[in-house]
Amino acid sequence: MSESTTNQGGESFAQLFNESSKEIKEGEVAKGIVLSIDEDHVQIDIGFKSEGMVPAWEFMNEDGSMTIEVGDTVEVLVETAEDNEGRIVLSKEKADRLKVWDDISDAYEDDQSVEGVIIARVKGGLSVDIGVKAFLPGSQVDLRPVRHLESLINERMNFKIIKFNKRRGNIVLSRRALLETERKKLREETLSTLTQGQIVDGVIKNITDYGAFIDLGGIDGLLHITDMSWGRINHPSELFTVGDEIKIKVLKFDVETERVSLGLKQIQPDPWVDAGMRYPIGVRVQGKVVSLTDYGAFIELEPGIEGLVHVSEMSWTKRVKHPSKVVAIGDTVESVVLDVDERDRKVSLGMKQIEPNPWTVIEERYPVGSHVSGTVRNITNFGVFIGLEEGIDGLVHVSDISWTEQIKHPSEKFKKGDELEAIVLKIDKENEKFSLGVKQLQPNPWDDIQKKYSIGSQITGPITSVTDFGVFVKLDEGIEGLVYSSELAAERIENPADQFKEGQEVTALVVKVDAAEQKISLSIRAVDDKEERRALQELAAQQSTTQTTTLGDLLAEKLAAKQGEEEGEGE
Repeated sequence: MSESTTNQGGESFAQLFNESSKEIKEGEVAKGIVLSIDEDHVQIDIGFKSEGMVPAWEFMNEDGSMTIEVGDTVEVLVETAEDNEGRIVLSKEKADRLKVWDDISDAYEDDQSVEGVIIARVKGGLSVDIGVKAFLPGSQVDLRPVRHLESLINERMNFKIIKFNKRRGNIVLSRRALLETERKKLREETLSTLTQGQIVDGVIKNITDYGAFIDLGGIDGLLHITDMSWGRINHPSELFTVGDEIKIKVLKFDVETERVSLGLKQIQPDPWVDAGMRYPIGVRVQGKVVSLTDYGAFIELEPGIEGLVHVSEMSWTKRVKHPSKVVAIGDTVESVVLDVDERDRKVSLGMKQIEPNPWTVIEERYPVGSHVSGTVRNITNFGVFIGLEEGIDGLVHVSDISWTEQIKHPSEKFKKGDELEAIVLKIDKENEKFSLGVKQLQPNPWDDIQKKYSIGSQITGPITSVTDFGVFVKLDEGIEGLVYSSELAAERIENPADQFKEGQEVTALVVKVDAAEQKISLSIRAVDDKEERRALQELAAQQSTTQTTTLGDLLAEKLAAKQGEEEGEGE
């Protein structure tokens, strides 16, 4: 073996021999030169009196190929200085393992990081290959808890050794310690340069219902949901996912508390500037329904600008109880701009204004006095609503159902679905009210009542009702006359029920007729009282010249005169 011969590493055999000629001890690592390679062994000269043998598989890759050639310098562990056959037993694997432990020990002593691959999930954390197996606790994986540790398997990362015991083969790692150190440096750099109004780069770190936390470089800032967009956002996840990189504006920065408020929409132009010019009153617009409330629907005209269609502006004729009866979220609707308030950021819209207002031509279609017909749509205690056409109902008030009948509730005469004729009485376009009458289809019997029942005329009829103040007598269908208690007999009757019963036939004289109030006053006692008869005759004669004098007036005058005569006689 020539001393000038060199191996592939550039070292001469003489150099290696001189280094290895030192006393070689079992358990130590020595350098040697590969002399030969066969299927089972690799022969290595470490400068001892005989060559050592190493199993060939210790120099193989995972695919079975050799990693060395004859002449290469390698490091091996001397397991046995000389066996029974006089050979040296060497191990490359154990030499590598010792070297790894030495490197790990040096890294631990020097507070240096080590690189490794996460290979498995184990109880309490992860197993990491750093040349030897080490344990990474779950709490030391990241700055925040990691829910799915399995997702990190096969990931190559740097770690800090926080516990090391070579004798026990115990190594504990931390990735969090490195991240905290790195984050601290970034935090100091960020705090030294961060200013209000600055536009910075950030990474979405966490998303909540009310906003997103942005990592600005060692310090987190809050991007509130209201500062994400000029438009409507239901949840921040509609715009972002964790890990997204964005440019953001610093709205507020408190140096003492290190709190940072961020804004994204502030980087974009405010859509409300000159909104009144883009949406003049009366212009037709299209938009998407984005929200419904009890009082209306919000329509997005563009990102950041929404208009309200109040429930009263949805239909000219329909009484919309809730906007969901007309539109749904996501619908595209057409409307008209009614008002724009840039200061308060409000736009009022109307949907019904797309169509002509039917109430503007209602008088032409249904003139006062005209006959109409429709279906009873609703019955209330004050009247009946008749549907004339879609959205147009007319009200027949209870007082306009009959000239003569006393109707307590309209349901006594009608039910929903009935076909009904009526006459148009009044149209209030401003308040969108339509008044109808049913009784007006027939002549008013009270118009000729004074001719039929003249003052002083005698009638006979059954008592229909007895009250504390008198009795009612039926004169005609739907027409009654009242005999007050004072006119029941010559002597006043305190309780009419003592002498009169319903159905009892009585004869009385007509003493007063008020067609406007639809009242007829009768007197039973005047039938036999000659004085009252004469007074009635005088009253009937005077009706041709005056309408103000009544039987009561004449009787009062005569009574006063009579009382005066009696007082004179008493003196």
